Parts: sequence; structure tokens; C-alpha cells
Amino acid sequence: MAPIPCSDLSPAAWIASSDLPWQRLVAFGPAGFDGYARLRFLPDPAFDGQSENDVTAPESPEDEQFRQLFENLAHATRTPEDCYFCVWDGYGDMFGSPKVVVPERNYFLFRGGLEEAGFRGAQGPAFAWPADHAWCVAKDVDPHWAGIGAAADVLDRLVGAAGLDVVLADPTREQPAYR
Repeated sequence: MAPIPCSDLSPAAWIASSDLPWQRLVAFGPAGFDGYARLRFLPDPAFDGQSENDVTAPESPEDEQFRQLFENLAHATRTPEDCYFCVWDGYGDMFGSPKVVVPERNYFLFRGGLEEAGFRGAQGPAFAWPADHAWCVAKDVDPHWAGIGAAADVLDRLVGAAGLDVVLADPTREQPAYR
């Protein structure tokens, strides 16, 4: 069963009330984790000014990468069956439910288990986190990667996980970007 829309937005308050600059918040999620990493859907640019059109996309599309990421993260939470997902409202007002508001972005909130997170393609989650806040995944609309905040040992396991291209990251620094 797919995640269901939430009318109670309070589970997203830790994101919506963050005082981080919005660009950092939507790229890496809220502060407070031991460390951060990036799940790369494409390799980082090889040179300044490189376009995404110049890169051959890997065989695993974003939805498969998210599935593998969530499969790995399920072991890093006490609540894998109780998770939240924010979906950017820029895909359309198709849900008719209240929105989580952060500067420059609005999201629909959903609740469900990680195994049920059947978001596909462009409408993947902009934020995903378990009820126990053990980690947070953030994916803004433009970057070629998703940010992950978690405990250091969780990030180390993700960096070494087969099938995922995860690198440690410092969210206070500028990240590689295609132009």
C-alpha cells in the first residue's frame, strides 16, 4: 500500500520550523545529525560548467536508487513501518491536502512504511524520515543527488553499500552542481 496523505502536519514541524537557510534545508534536511552524505544519481561534474546532458545516466533510475537507499535505512531506525514523506507541490495540486511550508517550497505530507514508499520518477520524496528521526533524506528538484543526515555509522554503511553511490558531504560547503 502506498503512503497516505496526512492532514496533521505536526510530524513535519522539525523541518518547517528549521532556521537553516532554505537552500541547505531542502538539500540536506534539518540540522542535528552526526554527519551528512550525498546519494549521487549521476556522477559529480567532471569540470566547471558541465551540463547534465553531457553525462550518460547510470542504469539505476532515481526510484530504484531510493528503493535501495530506503532498504538500507530501514535497518537504521526503530520505526521503518512509520515514516513520513514530503512531496513537492510543484508537481501539481493533485492531493488537495494541507501543505508543509518552508521558504521557497511547499510540500504535501504522506505517512507510510519504507517498504510501501512507492513514489516513482520525478515525484519522488523531497524529504523522507522515520518517526524516530533517526535519519532524514532530502531531495530538492535541481541537484543530481539527495542529501542524507544520519549517525556516522549509518553513513559509513551507506558509503560502502553495493548499488549506491554515496559520498560523505559537508552541508556548510558548496556542493558539485551541473550547469
